[in-house]
Amino acid sequence: MGRVFLVDIDGRAYRCKFCESALALVDHVLSRSFNCNHGRAYLISNVVNITLGPQEERLMTSGMHTVEDIFCCCCGQYVGWKYVEVSDKNQKYKEGKFVLERWRIVEEATEGFNSDARPGSSDPENP
Repeated sequence: MGRVFLVDIDGRAYRCKFCESALALVDHVLSRSFNCNHGRAYLISNVVNITLGPQEERLMTSGMHTVEDIFCCCCGQYVGWKYVEVSDKNQKYKEGKFVLERWRIVEEATEGFNSDARPGSSDPENP
C-alpha cells in the first residue's frame, strides 16, 4: 500500500471527527437540510481526502439512487456517500454531489468571535 497524501484546503473546513483530516470547505455546502440514519447531514459540491466504496442501489426517502459510500482516506472511517445516479428527474441536482453526515465531521475552529457561543459555555474558569 502506498503513502497517503492529503489535500490541504484553504478556508473554513469540515474535518473528519476521528482523525481531523480536511474533507470539505464550508463554502461548498449546497444544503444543510439533508438527513441520514443518524441525524442531520450536508449536501456538498466537492470533497477531498476520501476513498469511494463500490456502487450500489439504495432506497432512500427521495427514491432509489445509485450511491457510493465515502470514507476518510486517512483513517478509513465512513463519513457519508456520493450520489452517482438518481432515477427521479426532480432529484438530478444530487448527481455527482456528496453527503457528509454531521455527527461524523467537525467544523474547523476559527479564530475570532463566535456569535453562536453562549457566554461562559466553554470557559473552563467558570464552574
